[in-house]
Amino acid sequence: MNPFGSLLRGSWPVVACAIGAGLASGFAGAAVIGLVHEAMSSAPAAGEARERLIASFIGLTLLAVLSKGVSEVLLTRLGQSIVGEVRRRLGRSIIEAPLRQIEAQGPHRLLAALNDDALVITQAYVQLPHICVCAATILGCLVYLAWIARSAFLVVLCALVLGVALFRLQEAGALRFFERARETSDTLFRHFRALTVGIKELKINRERGEAFLADSLGQSLTTYERDFVGGMTRYSVGMGWGGLLFYAALGATVFVLPSAAGLSASAVAGATLTLLYLMGPVAQLVEIAPSAGRAAVAFRKLDDLGLALADPDQPRALSALPARALGSSWQRIELRGVTHSYMREYEETSFRLGPIALDFRPGEIVFLVGGNGSGKTTLAKVLLGLYAPEEGELRVDGVAIGAANRDQYRQIFSAIFADYHVFDEQLDLGDARARERVTGYLERLKLDRRVTVEGGRLRVGGLSTGQRKRLALIAALLEDRSFYLFDEWAADQDPEFRRVFYREFLPELRAQGKTALVISHDEQYFGVADRCLHMDFGVLSEIAVTAQPLSPGPVVEAFNAHESEPALARSTS
Repeated sequence: MNPFGSLLRGSWPVVACAIGAGLASGFAGAAVIGLVHEAMSSAPAAGEARERLIASFIGLTLLAVLSKGVSEVLLTRLGQSIVGEVRRRLGRSIIEAPLRQIEAQGPHRLLAALNDDALVITQAYVQLPHICVCAATILGCLVYLAWIARSAFLVVLCALVLGVALFRLQEAGALRFFERARETSDTLFRHFRALTVGIKELKINRERGEAFLADSLGQSLTTYERDFVGGMTRYSVGMGWGGLLFYAALGATVFVLPSAAGLSASAVAGATLTLLYLMGPVAQLVEIAPSAGRAAVAFRKLDDLGLALADPDQPRALSALPARALGSSWQRIELRGVTHSYMREYEETSFRLGPIALDFRPGEIVFLVGGNGSGKTTLAKVLLGLYAPEEGELRVDGVAIGAANRDQYRQIFSAIFADYHVFDEQLDLGDARARERVTGYLERLKLDRRVTVEGGRLRVGGLSTGQRKRLALIAALLEDRSFYLFDEWAADQDPEFRRVFYREFLPELRAQGKTALVISHDEQYFGVADRCLHMDFGVLSEIAVTAQPLSPGPVVEAFNAHESEPALARSTS
């Protein structure tokens, strides 16, 4: 679907009114020129003729001014509506894009798309009615010019055609500059993000801060400025050729055509007035061209990122997963021969996870342990349907998970990743039971002095990293899903809250028939688990656990020796 038509579809009444008002303004302005020419060319009017000219002049000028004002107000409204719609669609595209694709692009590229590309595209959209205004004015002036002086019309038409051709030649070079500037914009957003995230490091190391401003950020700003100015310069050169040709047409009309084509003084005066008035809308059309060029670059960039401005009303594929699998009634989640590969950062070789043979049942507490970079989080993302298996398949009660039902499958889970984010403003505490539950959780996790419930929402004060992670636990528990993932949740917690998590919350989940996969290094609590899985360079094995807490020694030795069975396969078939 044409993205322009899709975006404007809901705003066609506003667009139509803006275009209509603009056309009225353009034709009224052209009519004023004809009226002025008539008044200048004839003998001084008297009586009814003079009153008619004055009334027509007043009416046309009021129509031109008022309709232009109406068009500009509508364009402002249209612009704000479109920029919001562009950002909403980009947000939906980001949510619906595969996680691996989003991770590969990086947050700085996505922020550049949401900010720069959305604004650039919007600026081009809101010019559409204005283009119609200018086109109507130009058409009206050319028709009037052909009526009063055909030779002048042909000269102007040739100048316009030649000017457009020369302008397009310059535009091709300008777009190349804009494409390079857009690439640099991604780098700038990466530096801006580094500036905000790494502000503490930059403050305590003056040399690093100065080097960052001079080298990283400074060079990117210089490059962006150079390419953007280069693109605008090419457009300026094209505008200059057009202006020169227009003045040449004006000069030919005034100095050449009276003798060469026998134009009368009245025709020369009318043609001159028309050309002088015509220069305004032609110049405005040329000035709009850079916005259209940058919008074309922005659309190509969105395509490169895989973010299409899809129509939200387009039908989507329906899920084939049975509705019973969405709640707590599933009986078995299986990974059969699942593999997943990806390139590690700063390494030329790829990491391969699996093949994995694994299953989960309701009411299980499963610990997943292993060294950094061993593939624990990757396995969790595959299990949650965030990464699609390259080989093998996921199954829920025998139903294979694929593209058509993967999103529905993900609704089984609630997760707290190591790089978690708490959307506390989205917690729905509208009913009394939810408020009672969250109040109890806040007291147990000692957040009741920092977090309060107001108007069915949580009001959060300044929280430490550990406190925000405890708030993330509350948010996950309130979702009341049937399968929980905790990725190093206790790593930022004091011993008191670690004990509460392992000794109270996990057993409570088990008692409720919920499943939990806990990525952890807390060896003293491994005895809480029903199963303990060990990941080592993408290979999964199982470690025996006892009903009592384990001492550190045997577990550490088991990790170092890697003598457990390779390729877990606790098969429950």
